[in-house]
Amino acid sequence: MAKKSMIAREKKRQRFVAKFKDQRQELKDKISNTIYLEEKLDLYAKLQKLPRDSSAVRLHNRCNITGRPKGYSRVFGLSRHVFRSMSHNCLLPGVTKSSW
Repeated sequence: MAKKSMIAREKKRQRFVAKFKDQRQELKDKISNTIYLEEKLDLYAKLQKLPRDSSAVRLHNRCNITGRPKGYSRVFGLSRHVFRSMSHNCLLPGVTKSSW
């Protein structure tokens, strides 16, 4: 189980990304459409003044149940440990244990 503070920090980052998504995209579009250097530098300065955690690059995938950051499966949103235990208990639809 991950620390509660790490899970809370990740949720806070997700809120920041959602809040500033349109504003960041608008600034990036203006930067790509501008040909003047001074104007680009002003737009870059505005982009850098936004909160650091509002960048989508800073997000990290975590297990929905335990909060584990490693061994994450995007399809189910679970870490490998939780995925294995839930699949053995038949809690995931369409997942069967393979043997050959």
